[in-house]
Amino acid sequence: MSPPPSSSRQPQWLLAATKRLLDQLAVAPASSEPLLSELLNSFRQQASVAAVHVAVQATDAWTKRLSAPESAADSQSLSSAAESCLAEALDRECVTRQNEWLAAPISDTLQSSVLLVQLQAESPIEATALASEYLAALIAMVNQSDSDRLRIEQLAKVFSAAAHWYDDVDDTDGESSLLHKIADTAVELLHCQRASIFLWDKRRKKLIGRPAIGIEGDSLEVPDDAGVVGETLASGQIQIWNQGSDDESRVNRQVDQDLQFATQSLVAVPLIGRKGQTIGVFEALNKIDGGFHNNDAIVLTDLATHAAVAIETLRSQQSLTVSRDRLIQDAAGQSPLIGQHPAIEAIRQTAQRVAKTELSVLVLGSNGTGKEVVAKHLHYQSDRRSGPFTAVNCAALVESLLESELFGHEKGAFTDASSARMGQFEMANGGTLFLDEIGDMSPGGQAKLLRVLEQREVVRVGGSTPIPVDVRVIAATNQPLEDLIEQKRFRQDLFFRLNVVAVSLPDLKDRGEDVLVLAEHFLHHFCSQIGRRVPALNDSAKQALLGHSWPGNVRELRNTMERICYLTPDDQIRAADLQLTGANQAQPASPVGSVTHSALTPGIQAWPASLNEATRLFQIEQIRNTIAECGGNVTEAAEKLELHRSNLYRKMKQLGMDSEG
Repeated sequence: MSPPPSSSRQPQWLLAATKRLLDQLAVAPASSEPLLSELLNSFRQQASVAAVHVAVQATDAWTKRLSAPESAADSQSLSSAAESCLAEALDRECVTRQNEWLAAPISDTLQSSVLLVQLQAESPIEATALASEYLAALIAMVNQSDSDRLRIEQLAKVFSAAAHWYDDVDDTDGESSLLHKIADTAVELLHCQRASIFLWDKRRKKLIGRPAIGIEGDSLEVPDDAGVVGETLASGQIQIWNQGSDDESRVNRQVDQDLQFATQSLVAVPLIGRKGQTIGVFEALNKIDGGFHNNDAIVLTDLATHAAVAIETLRSQQSLTVSRDRLIQDAAGQSPLIGQHPAIEAIRQTAQRVAKTELSVLVLGSNGTGKEVVAKHLHYQSDRRSGPFTAVNCAALVESLLESELFGHEKGAFTDASSARMGQFEMANGGTLFLDEIGDMSPGGQAKLLRVLEQREVVRVGGSTPIPVDVRVIAATNQPLEDLIEQKRFRQDLFFRLNVVAVSLPDLKDRGEDVLVLAEHFLHHFCSQIGRRVPALNDSAKQALLGHSWPGNVRELRNTMERICYLTPDDQIRAADLQLTGANQAQPASPVGSVTHSALTPGIQAWPASLNEATRLFQIEQIRNTIAECGGNVTEAAEKLELHRSNLYRKMKQLGMDSEG
């Protein structure tokens, strides 16, 4: 800290006193007031003056902060001549003398303060004026040091309090809990009786204040132009009101009557949002040890800055939570567990008991029975529903890609690894991983999967760092795993790890009236997608649906209803429209040299003009018919089509076909 200017013109006693003061402040920076008192006493004695004071202006009244001798502070009042000298010194911003009084303004950013000297007959006027100017500058430096230290302490308290605002916030009424915590912080830091946060309802032109002690619902509504808070909202400026020194009409006494409260002082600051818009007003009431000052307004402004961010952040989080929950509900509604058959009802009851646990589930059933639907049902009934649901078809992955797909790889792990990539386990972290066709996983893949399930961590290909994963695994298969275990094609320890809870899905032909329930569901679903009126199933169509063996199970029924919705224009669906006999249906003879469209593709009623599109539709129909002929067995269908099973899945994906298990 540098000494004030013009030190070369000061007497040695004042320079020596200044050095002692600065040395002691460097050692004990928190004890400036006793040191200043000592300096004032030294000044009074050496300058031969009657008294010296540090006077502070509070609103339109002057008080003595420090005095030498101390007895001079017994009377807080100052004569009119002294106050006139103080006012002139502030106005002129220089040393001023009036009769026996000499005043030197003290530069202070927080309050108006002046060094006031009471002269005696023998006081050297010119020397005393120079020394007073020097002393006022020295006091300003000490005040600034005190102010900086106090500011750091205040900011530390504000930051510490703001860091705990979210602790134990009630989820049922998060905003109310947060506002109470913020208001309690203001009461503690400003040493006042109450504090309220008024949030602006711009549409209704109301300020909604909380907490409002003594008001039903703990919420107070006032017009947005009423009282000091209305002034603050309109002007965007800090407002301070202290009783007895300001206009009484500025206070909204109607609120006092409603709250059975007497406002004696208040400070209000605007709440400014992240985009610079005013979202409300922060108000503190009734300073316990006097009136509010500029320093209180600074602290409340700090709190208001953090409060505005906290309020907007909480509102954003609540909005995102609502959106997330709505998306989760929509996603859950896309894969409902439809059916009234006792076996389906038993699965629902099992899912209700198992969903909220972390138990592994093995879903058994033929191809097309809806194993992934059951897995999704378990996921959306669980506490993991807000996390991801990731499905992997193990049969579609060759062994060389299995480890990279499930566990990820680091950059440069192999030729095509141009960048690091997360595996399916990492992608499913916090949620559910559905492993379909688990019986087709290679022995090496089974060993690696077992290690991950036991250790709950993965190591990427080409990496060495274990990555913890929090994933619930649901596996599915259409194969008898016990037989595969006997044939040494499936690990028994992995089976025990996956088969904690088993859920078995019946074939569609064994579900009775569920065929009609599912048919109606699919009709409504696809008609809603394309915006057409839902056609009705006549009696012949219902009998045909009930009498069909459904080798492709629910998937075949779904595809049939999808075709009906797109290609059958009538409002009634007849048995002939269903074309349930597929490729086995006898076709009438065609003229020599001609080929009928329906003979090749019974599901296609009209050919597109594009040759590429016609080829795509033919491939889709051929694959569907072959899978249906094989009773939904994709492996057998792949053999008939002279394709490897994984290549068939890849082809189906390229054609945009549904390949769910």
